[in-house]
Amino acid sequence: MTYEELEILIKNDEHRQLELKKTTGELKDGMHSACAFLNTEGGWLIFGVTPSSLKILGQEVTDNTQREIAQALSYLEPQVDVRVEYVDIPDRPNQKAIAMYFNAWLWGNIPYTYHGCPYYRVESTTKEMPRDMFDLRLRQSKPDFFAWERQPSDFKGIDSLDENLIRGVVRLGVERGRMPESAMTESIKDILDKWKLLDGDKLLNAATALFTKETGMYLQLSISLARFRGTDKNEFIDSQQAEGNIFVLLNEAMNFFRKHLSMHGKVVGLIRDEWLEVPAEALREGILNSLCHREWGRYCLPVYLAIYDDRIEITNTGYLVPPLTAENITQPHSSNPHNKLIANVLYSTSYIERWGSGVKRITDACAYRNVETPTWTTDGYFVTVTFKRPDYNASVPIDVPIDVTKDVPKDDTINDTKDDTKDCIKEISDRQYLMLRFITLDDTITIDEMIQKMKVSPITVKRDLADLQAKGIIAREGGRKNGRWIILKSIQ
Repeated sequence: MTYEELEILIKNDEHRQLELKKTTGELKDGMHSACAFLNTEGGWLIFGVTPSSLKILGQEVTDNTQREIAQALSYLEPQVDVRVEYVDIPDRPNQKAIAMYFNAWLWGNIPYTYHGCPYYRVESTTKEMPRDMFDLRLRQSKPDFFAWERQPSDFKGIDSLDENLIRGVVRLGVERGRMPESAMTESIKDILDKWKLLDGDKLLNAATALFTKETGMYLQLSISLARFRGTDKNEFIDSQQAEGNIFVLLNEAMNFFRKHLSMHGKVVGLIRDEWLEVPAEALREGILNSLCHREWGRYCLPVYLAIYDDRIEITNTGYLVPPLTAENITQPHSSNPHNKLIANVLYSTSYIERWGSGVKRITDACAYRNVETPTWTTDGYFVTVTFKRPDYNASVPIDVPIDVTKDVPKDDTINDTKDDTKDCIKEISDRQYLMLRFITLDDTITIDEMIQKMKVSPITVKRDLADLQAKGIIAREGGRKNGRWIILKSIQ
């Protein structure tokens, strides 16, 4: 490094990748910053520059100075090979600035320490690394050793697993050509062995996450489901907590989507084509990604699914593996799943496609239905994918799904009754119109469920339903508990 290069380097003051010290009298503090650079994005440590004025004064460099620097560098663990540069100062004979560059931390390396303590960089400040960040980097450095999915399960025997579920997904894998036909007749133990879900006769956590019948103390085997009114979390319309294995959680999430999202449909030839406002394929892939790539070792933290009037958010514990970022995730990329055992089972049973294709499948499904591409965000501890709801109108809050027959072409017979239907709809109240929308979504909805959703008295709900039946708009088929509602005239 030349003096001119040093001037250019320091002209913008200290920052995330530059630390200035007046002399090696501050060598210990300087090594803290060196450790922080090694654990963050790398950076320069310069001695002989006054931080407040940015004046390059240099210092006398003796054999003892060089020994002290070498000794200080030896306390960095793991050991680093650092080139120390001595820069002559014009008009200051025998004075030199001392410059050292430390490389950035690479994903998969263990964290660096100085005198046994790890440091990291926050803007221009050096701080001790928090314990959870240190532990996370240790696990990242040896995923096959530290990964939660590879640890022994608290459930001791294979009988804690759902055998019918295992057989079912194996059959699906065979039908899709991902598994050999011989798997259909193999013992459960042999199947788990081939999936590497056993350590001898002991279950691994991956087996429990995939196939357990009971969650036990595994509180993270859960998903928090919420439908909020508006665009914030001030008011719930619906809130649920589901527990179970990965396949149970996937089903619960998809049922929640179907319950609260609008359904569209049209007739193509003789076939009725129906789809959710945000494609079910994209939502399913989003849930699978959250379950497959989450950091399962964080107890008590579920996957979060939140539906607002304007968007859908799916959040899981975890992080994006560098060089993957929230900004480049939609570009082609290789896959390095956090939970390789779980991902392998989901692939072999055809629940996911080839590794690294999940984001593309989401964006392709959205593009096919002309839905805006979702966005990803992360803070290092949680990853969130956000889908925009295309039906959102800021001036008209979305409380319940829209009519599934809205876009369905009507044949001549139906057109003959269209005017009568419109007349009937004009005569019903807004509350009755809301009831019809609930019935459109779930024709088995009970009176008690309507009371809870609409926040009105039982007498009011029963009176409105009776009025709708008297007008020939709806009918009841079957008993009170096991029956269903039939809409005789479409909602316009």
